[in-house]
Amino acid sequence: MARICDLTGKKAMTGNSVSFSNKKTKRKFNPNLQTKKFFVPELGEWITLKVSTSALRTIDKLGISAAIEKAIRKGTI
Repeated sequence: MARICDLTGKKAMTGNSVSFSNKKTKRKFNPNLQTKKFFVPELGEWITLKVSTSALRTIDKLGISAAIEKAIRKGTI
């Protein structure tokens, strides 16, 4: 199961864990993904999306229909 946001396309980044002795080892920064169900009034049905918490804030602000339309225009869907 991929750790990628369905709306924004956010995915894991790589970086370094830095110890007290300044030794660096590779690590992953995963996005904060949540699986949520949304009701789309235009379709009259529920859809399940795996979205990041920043995408949830966008959905709260714009609404699910506008957020999906924005993702389609951006090309992430």
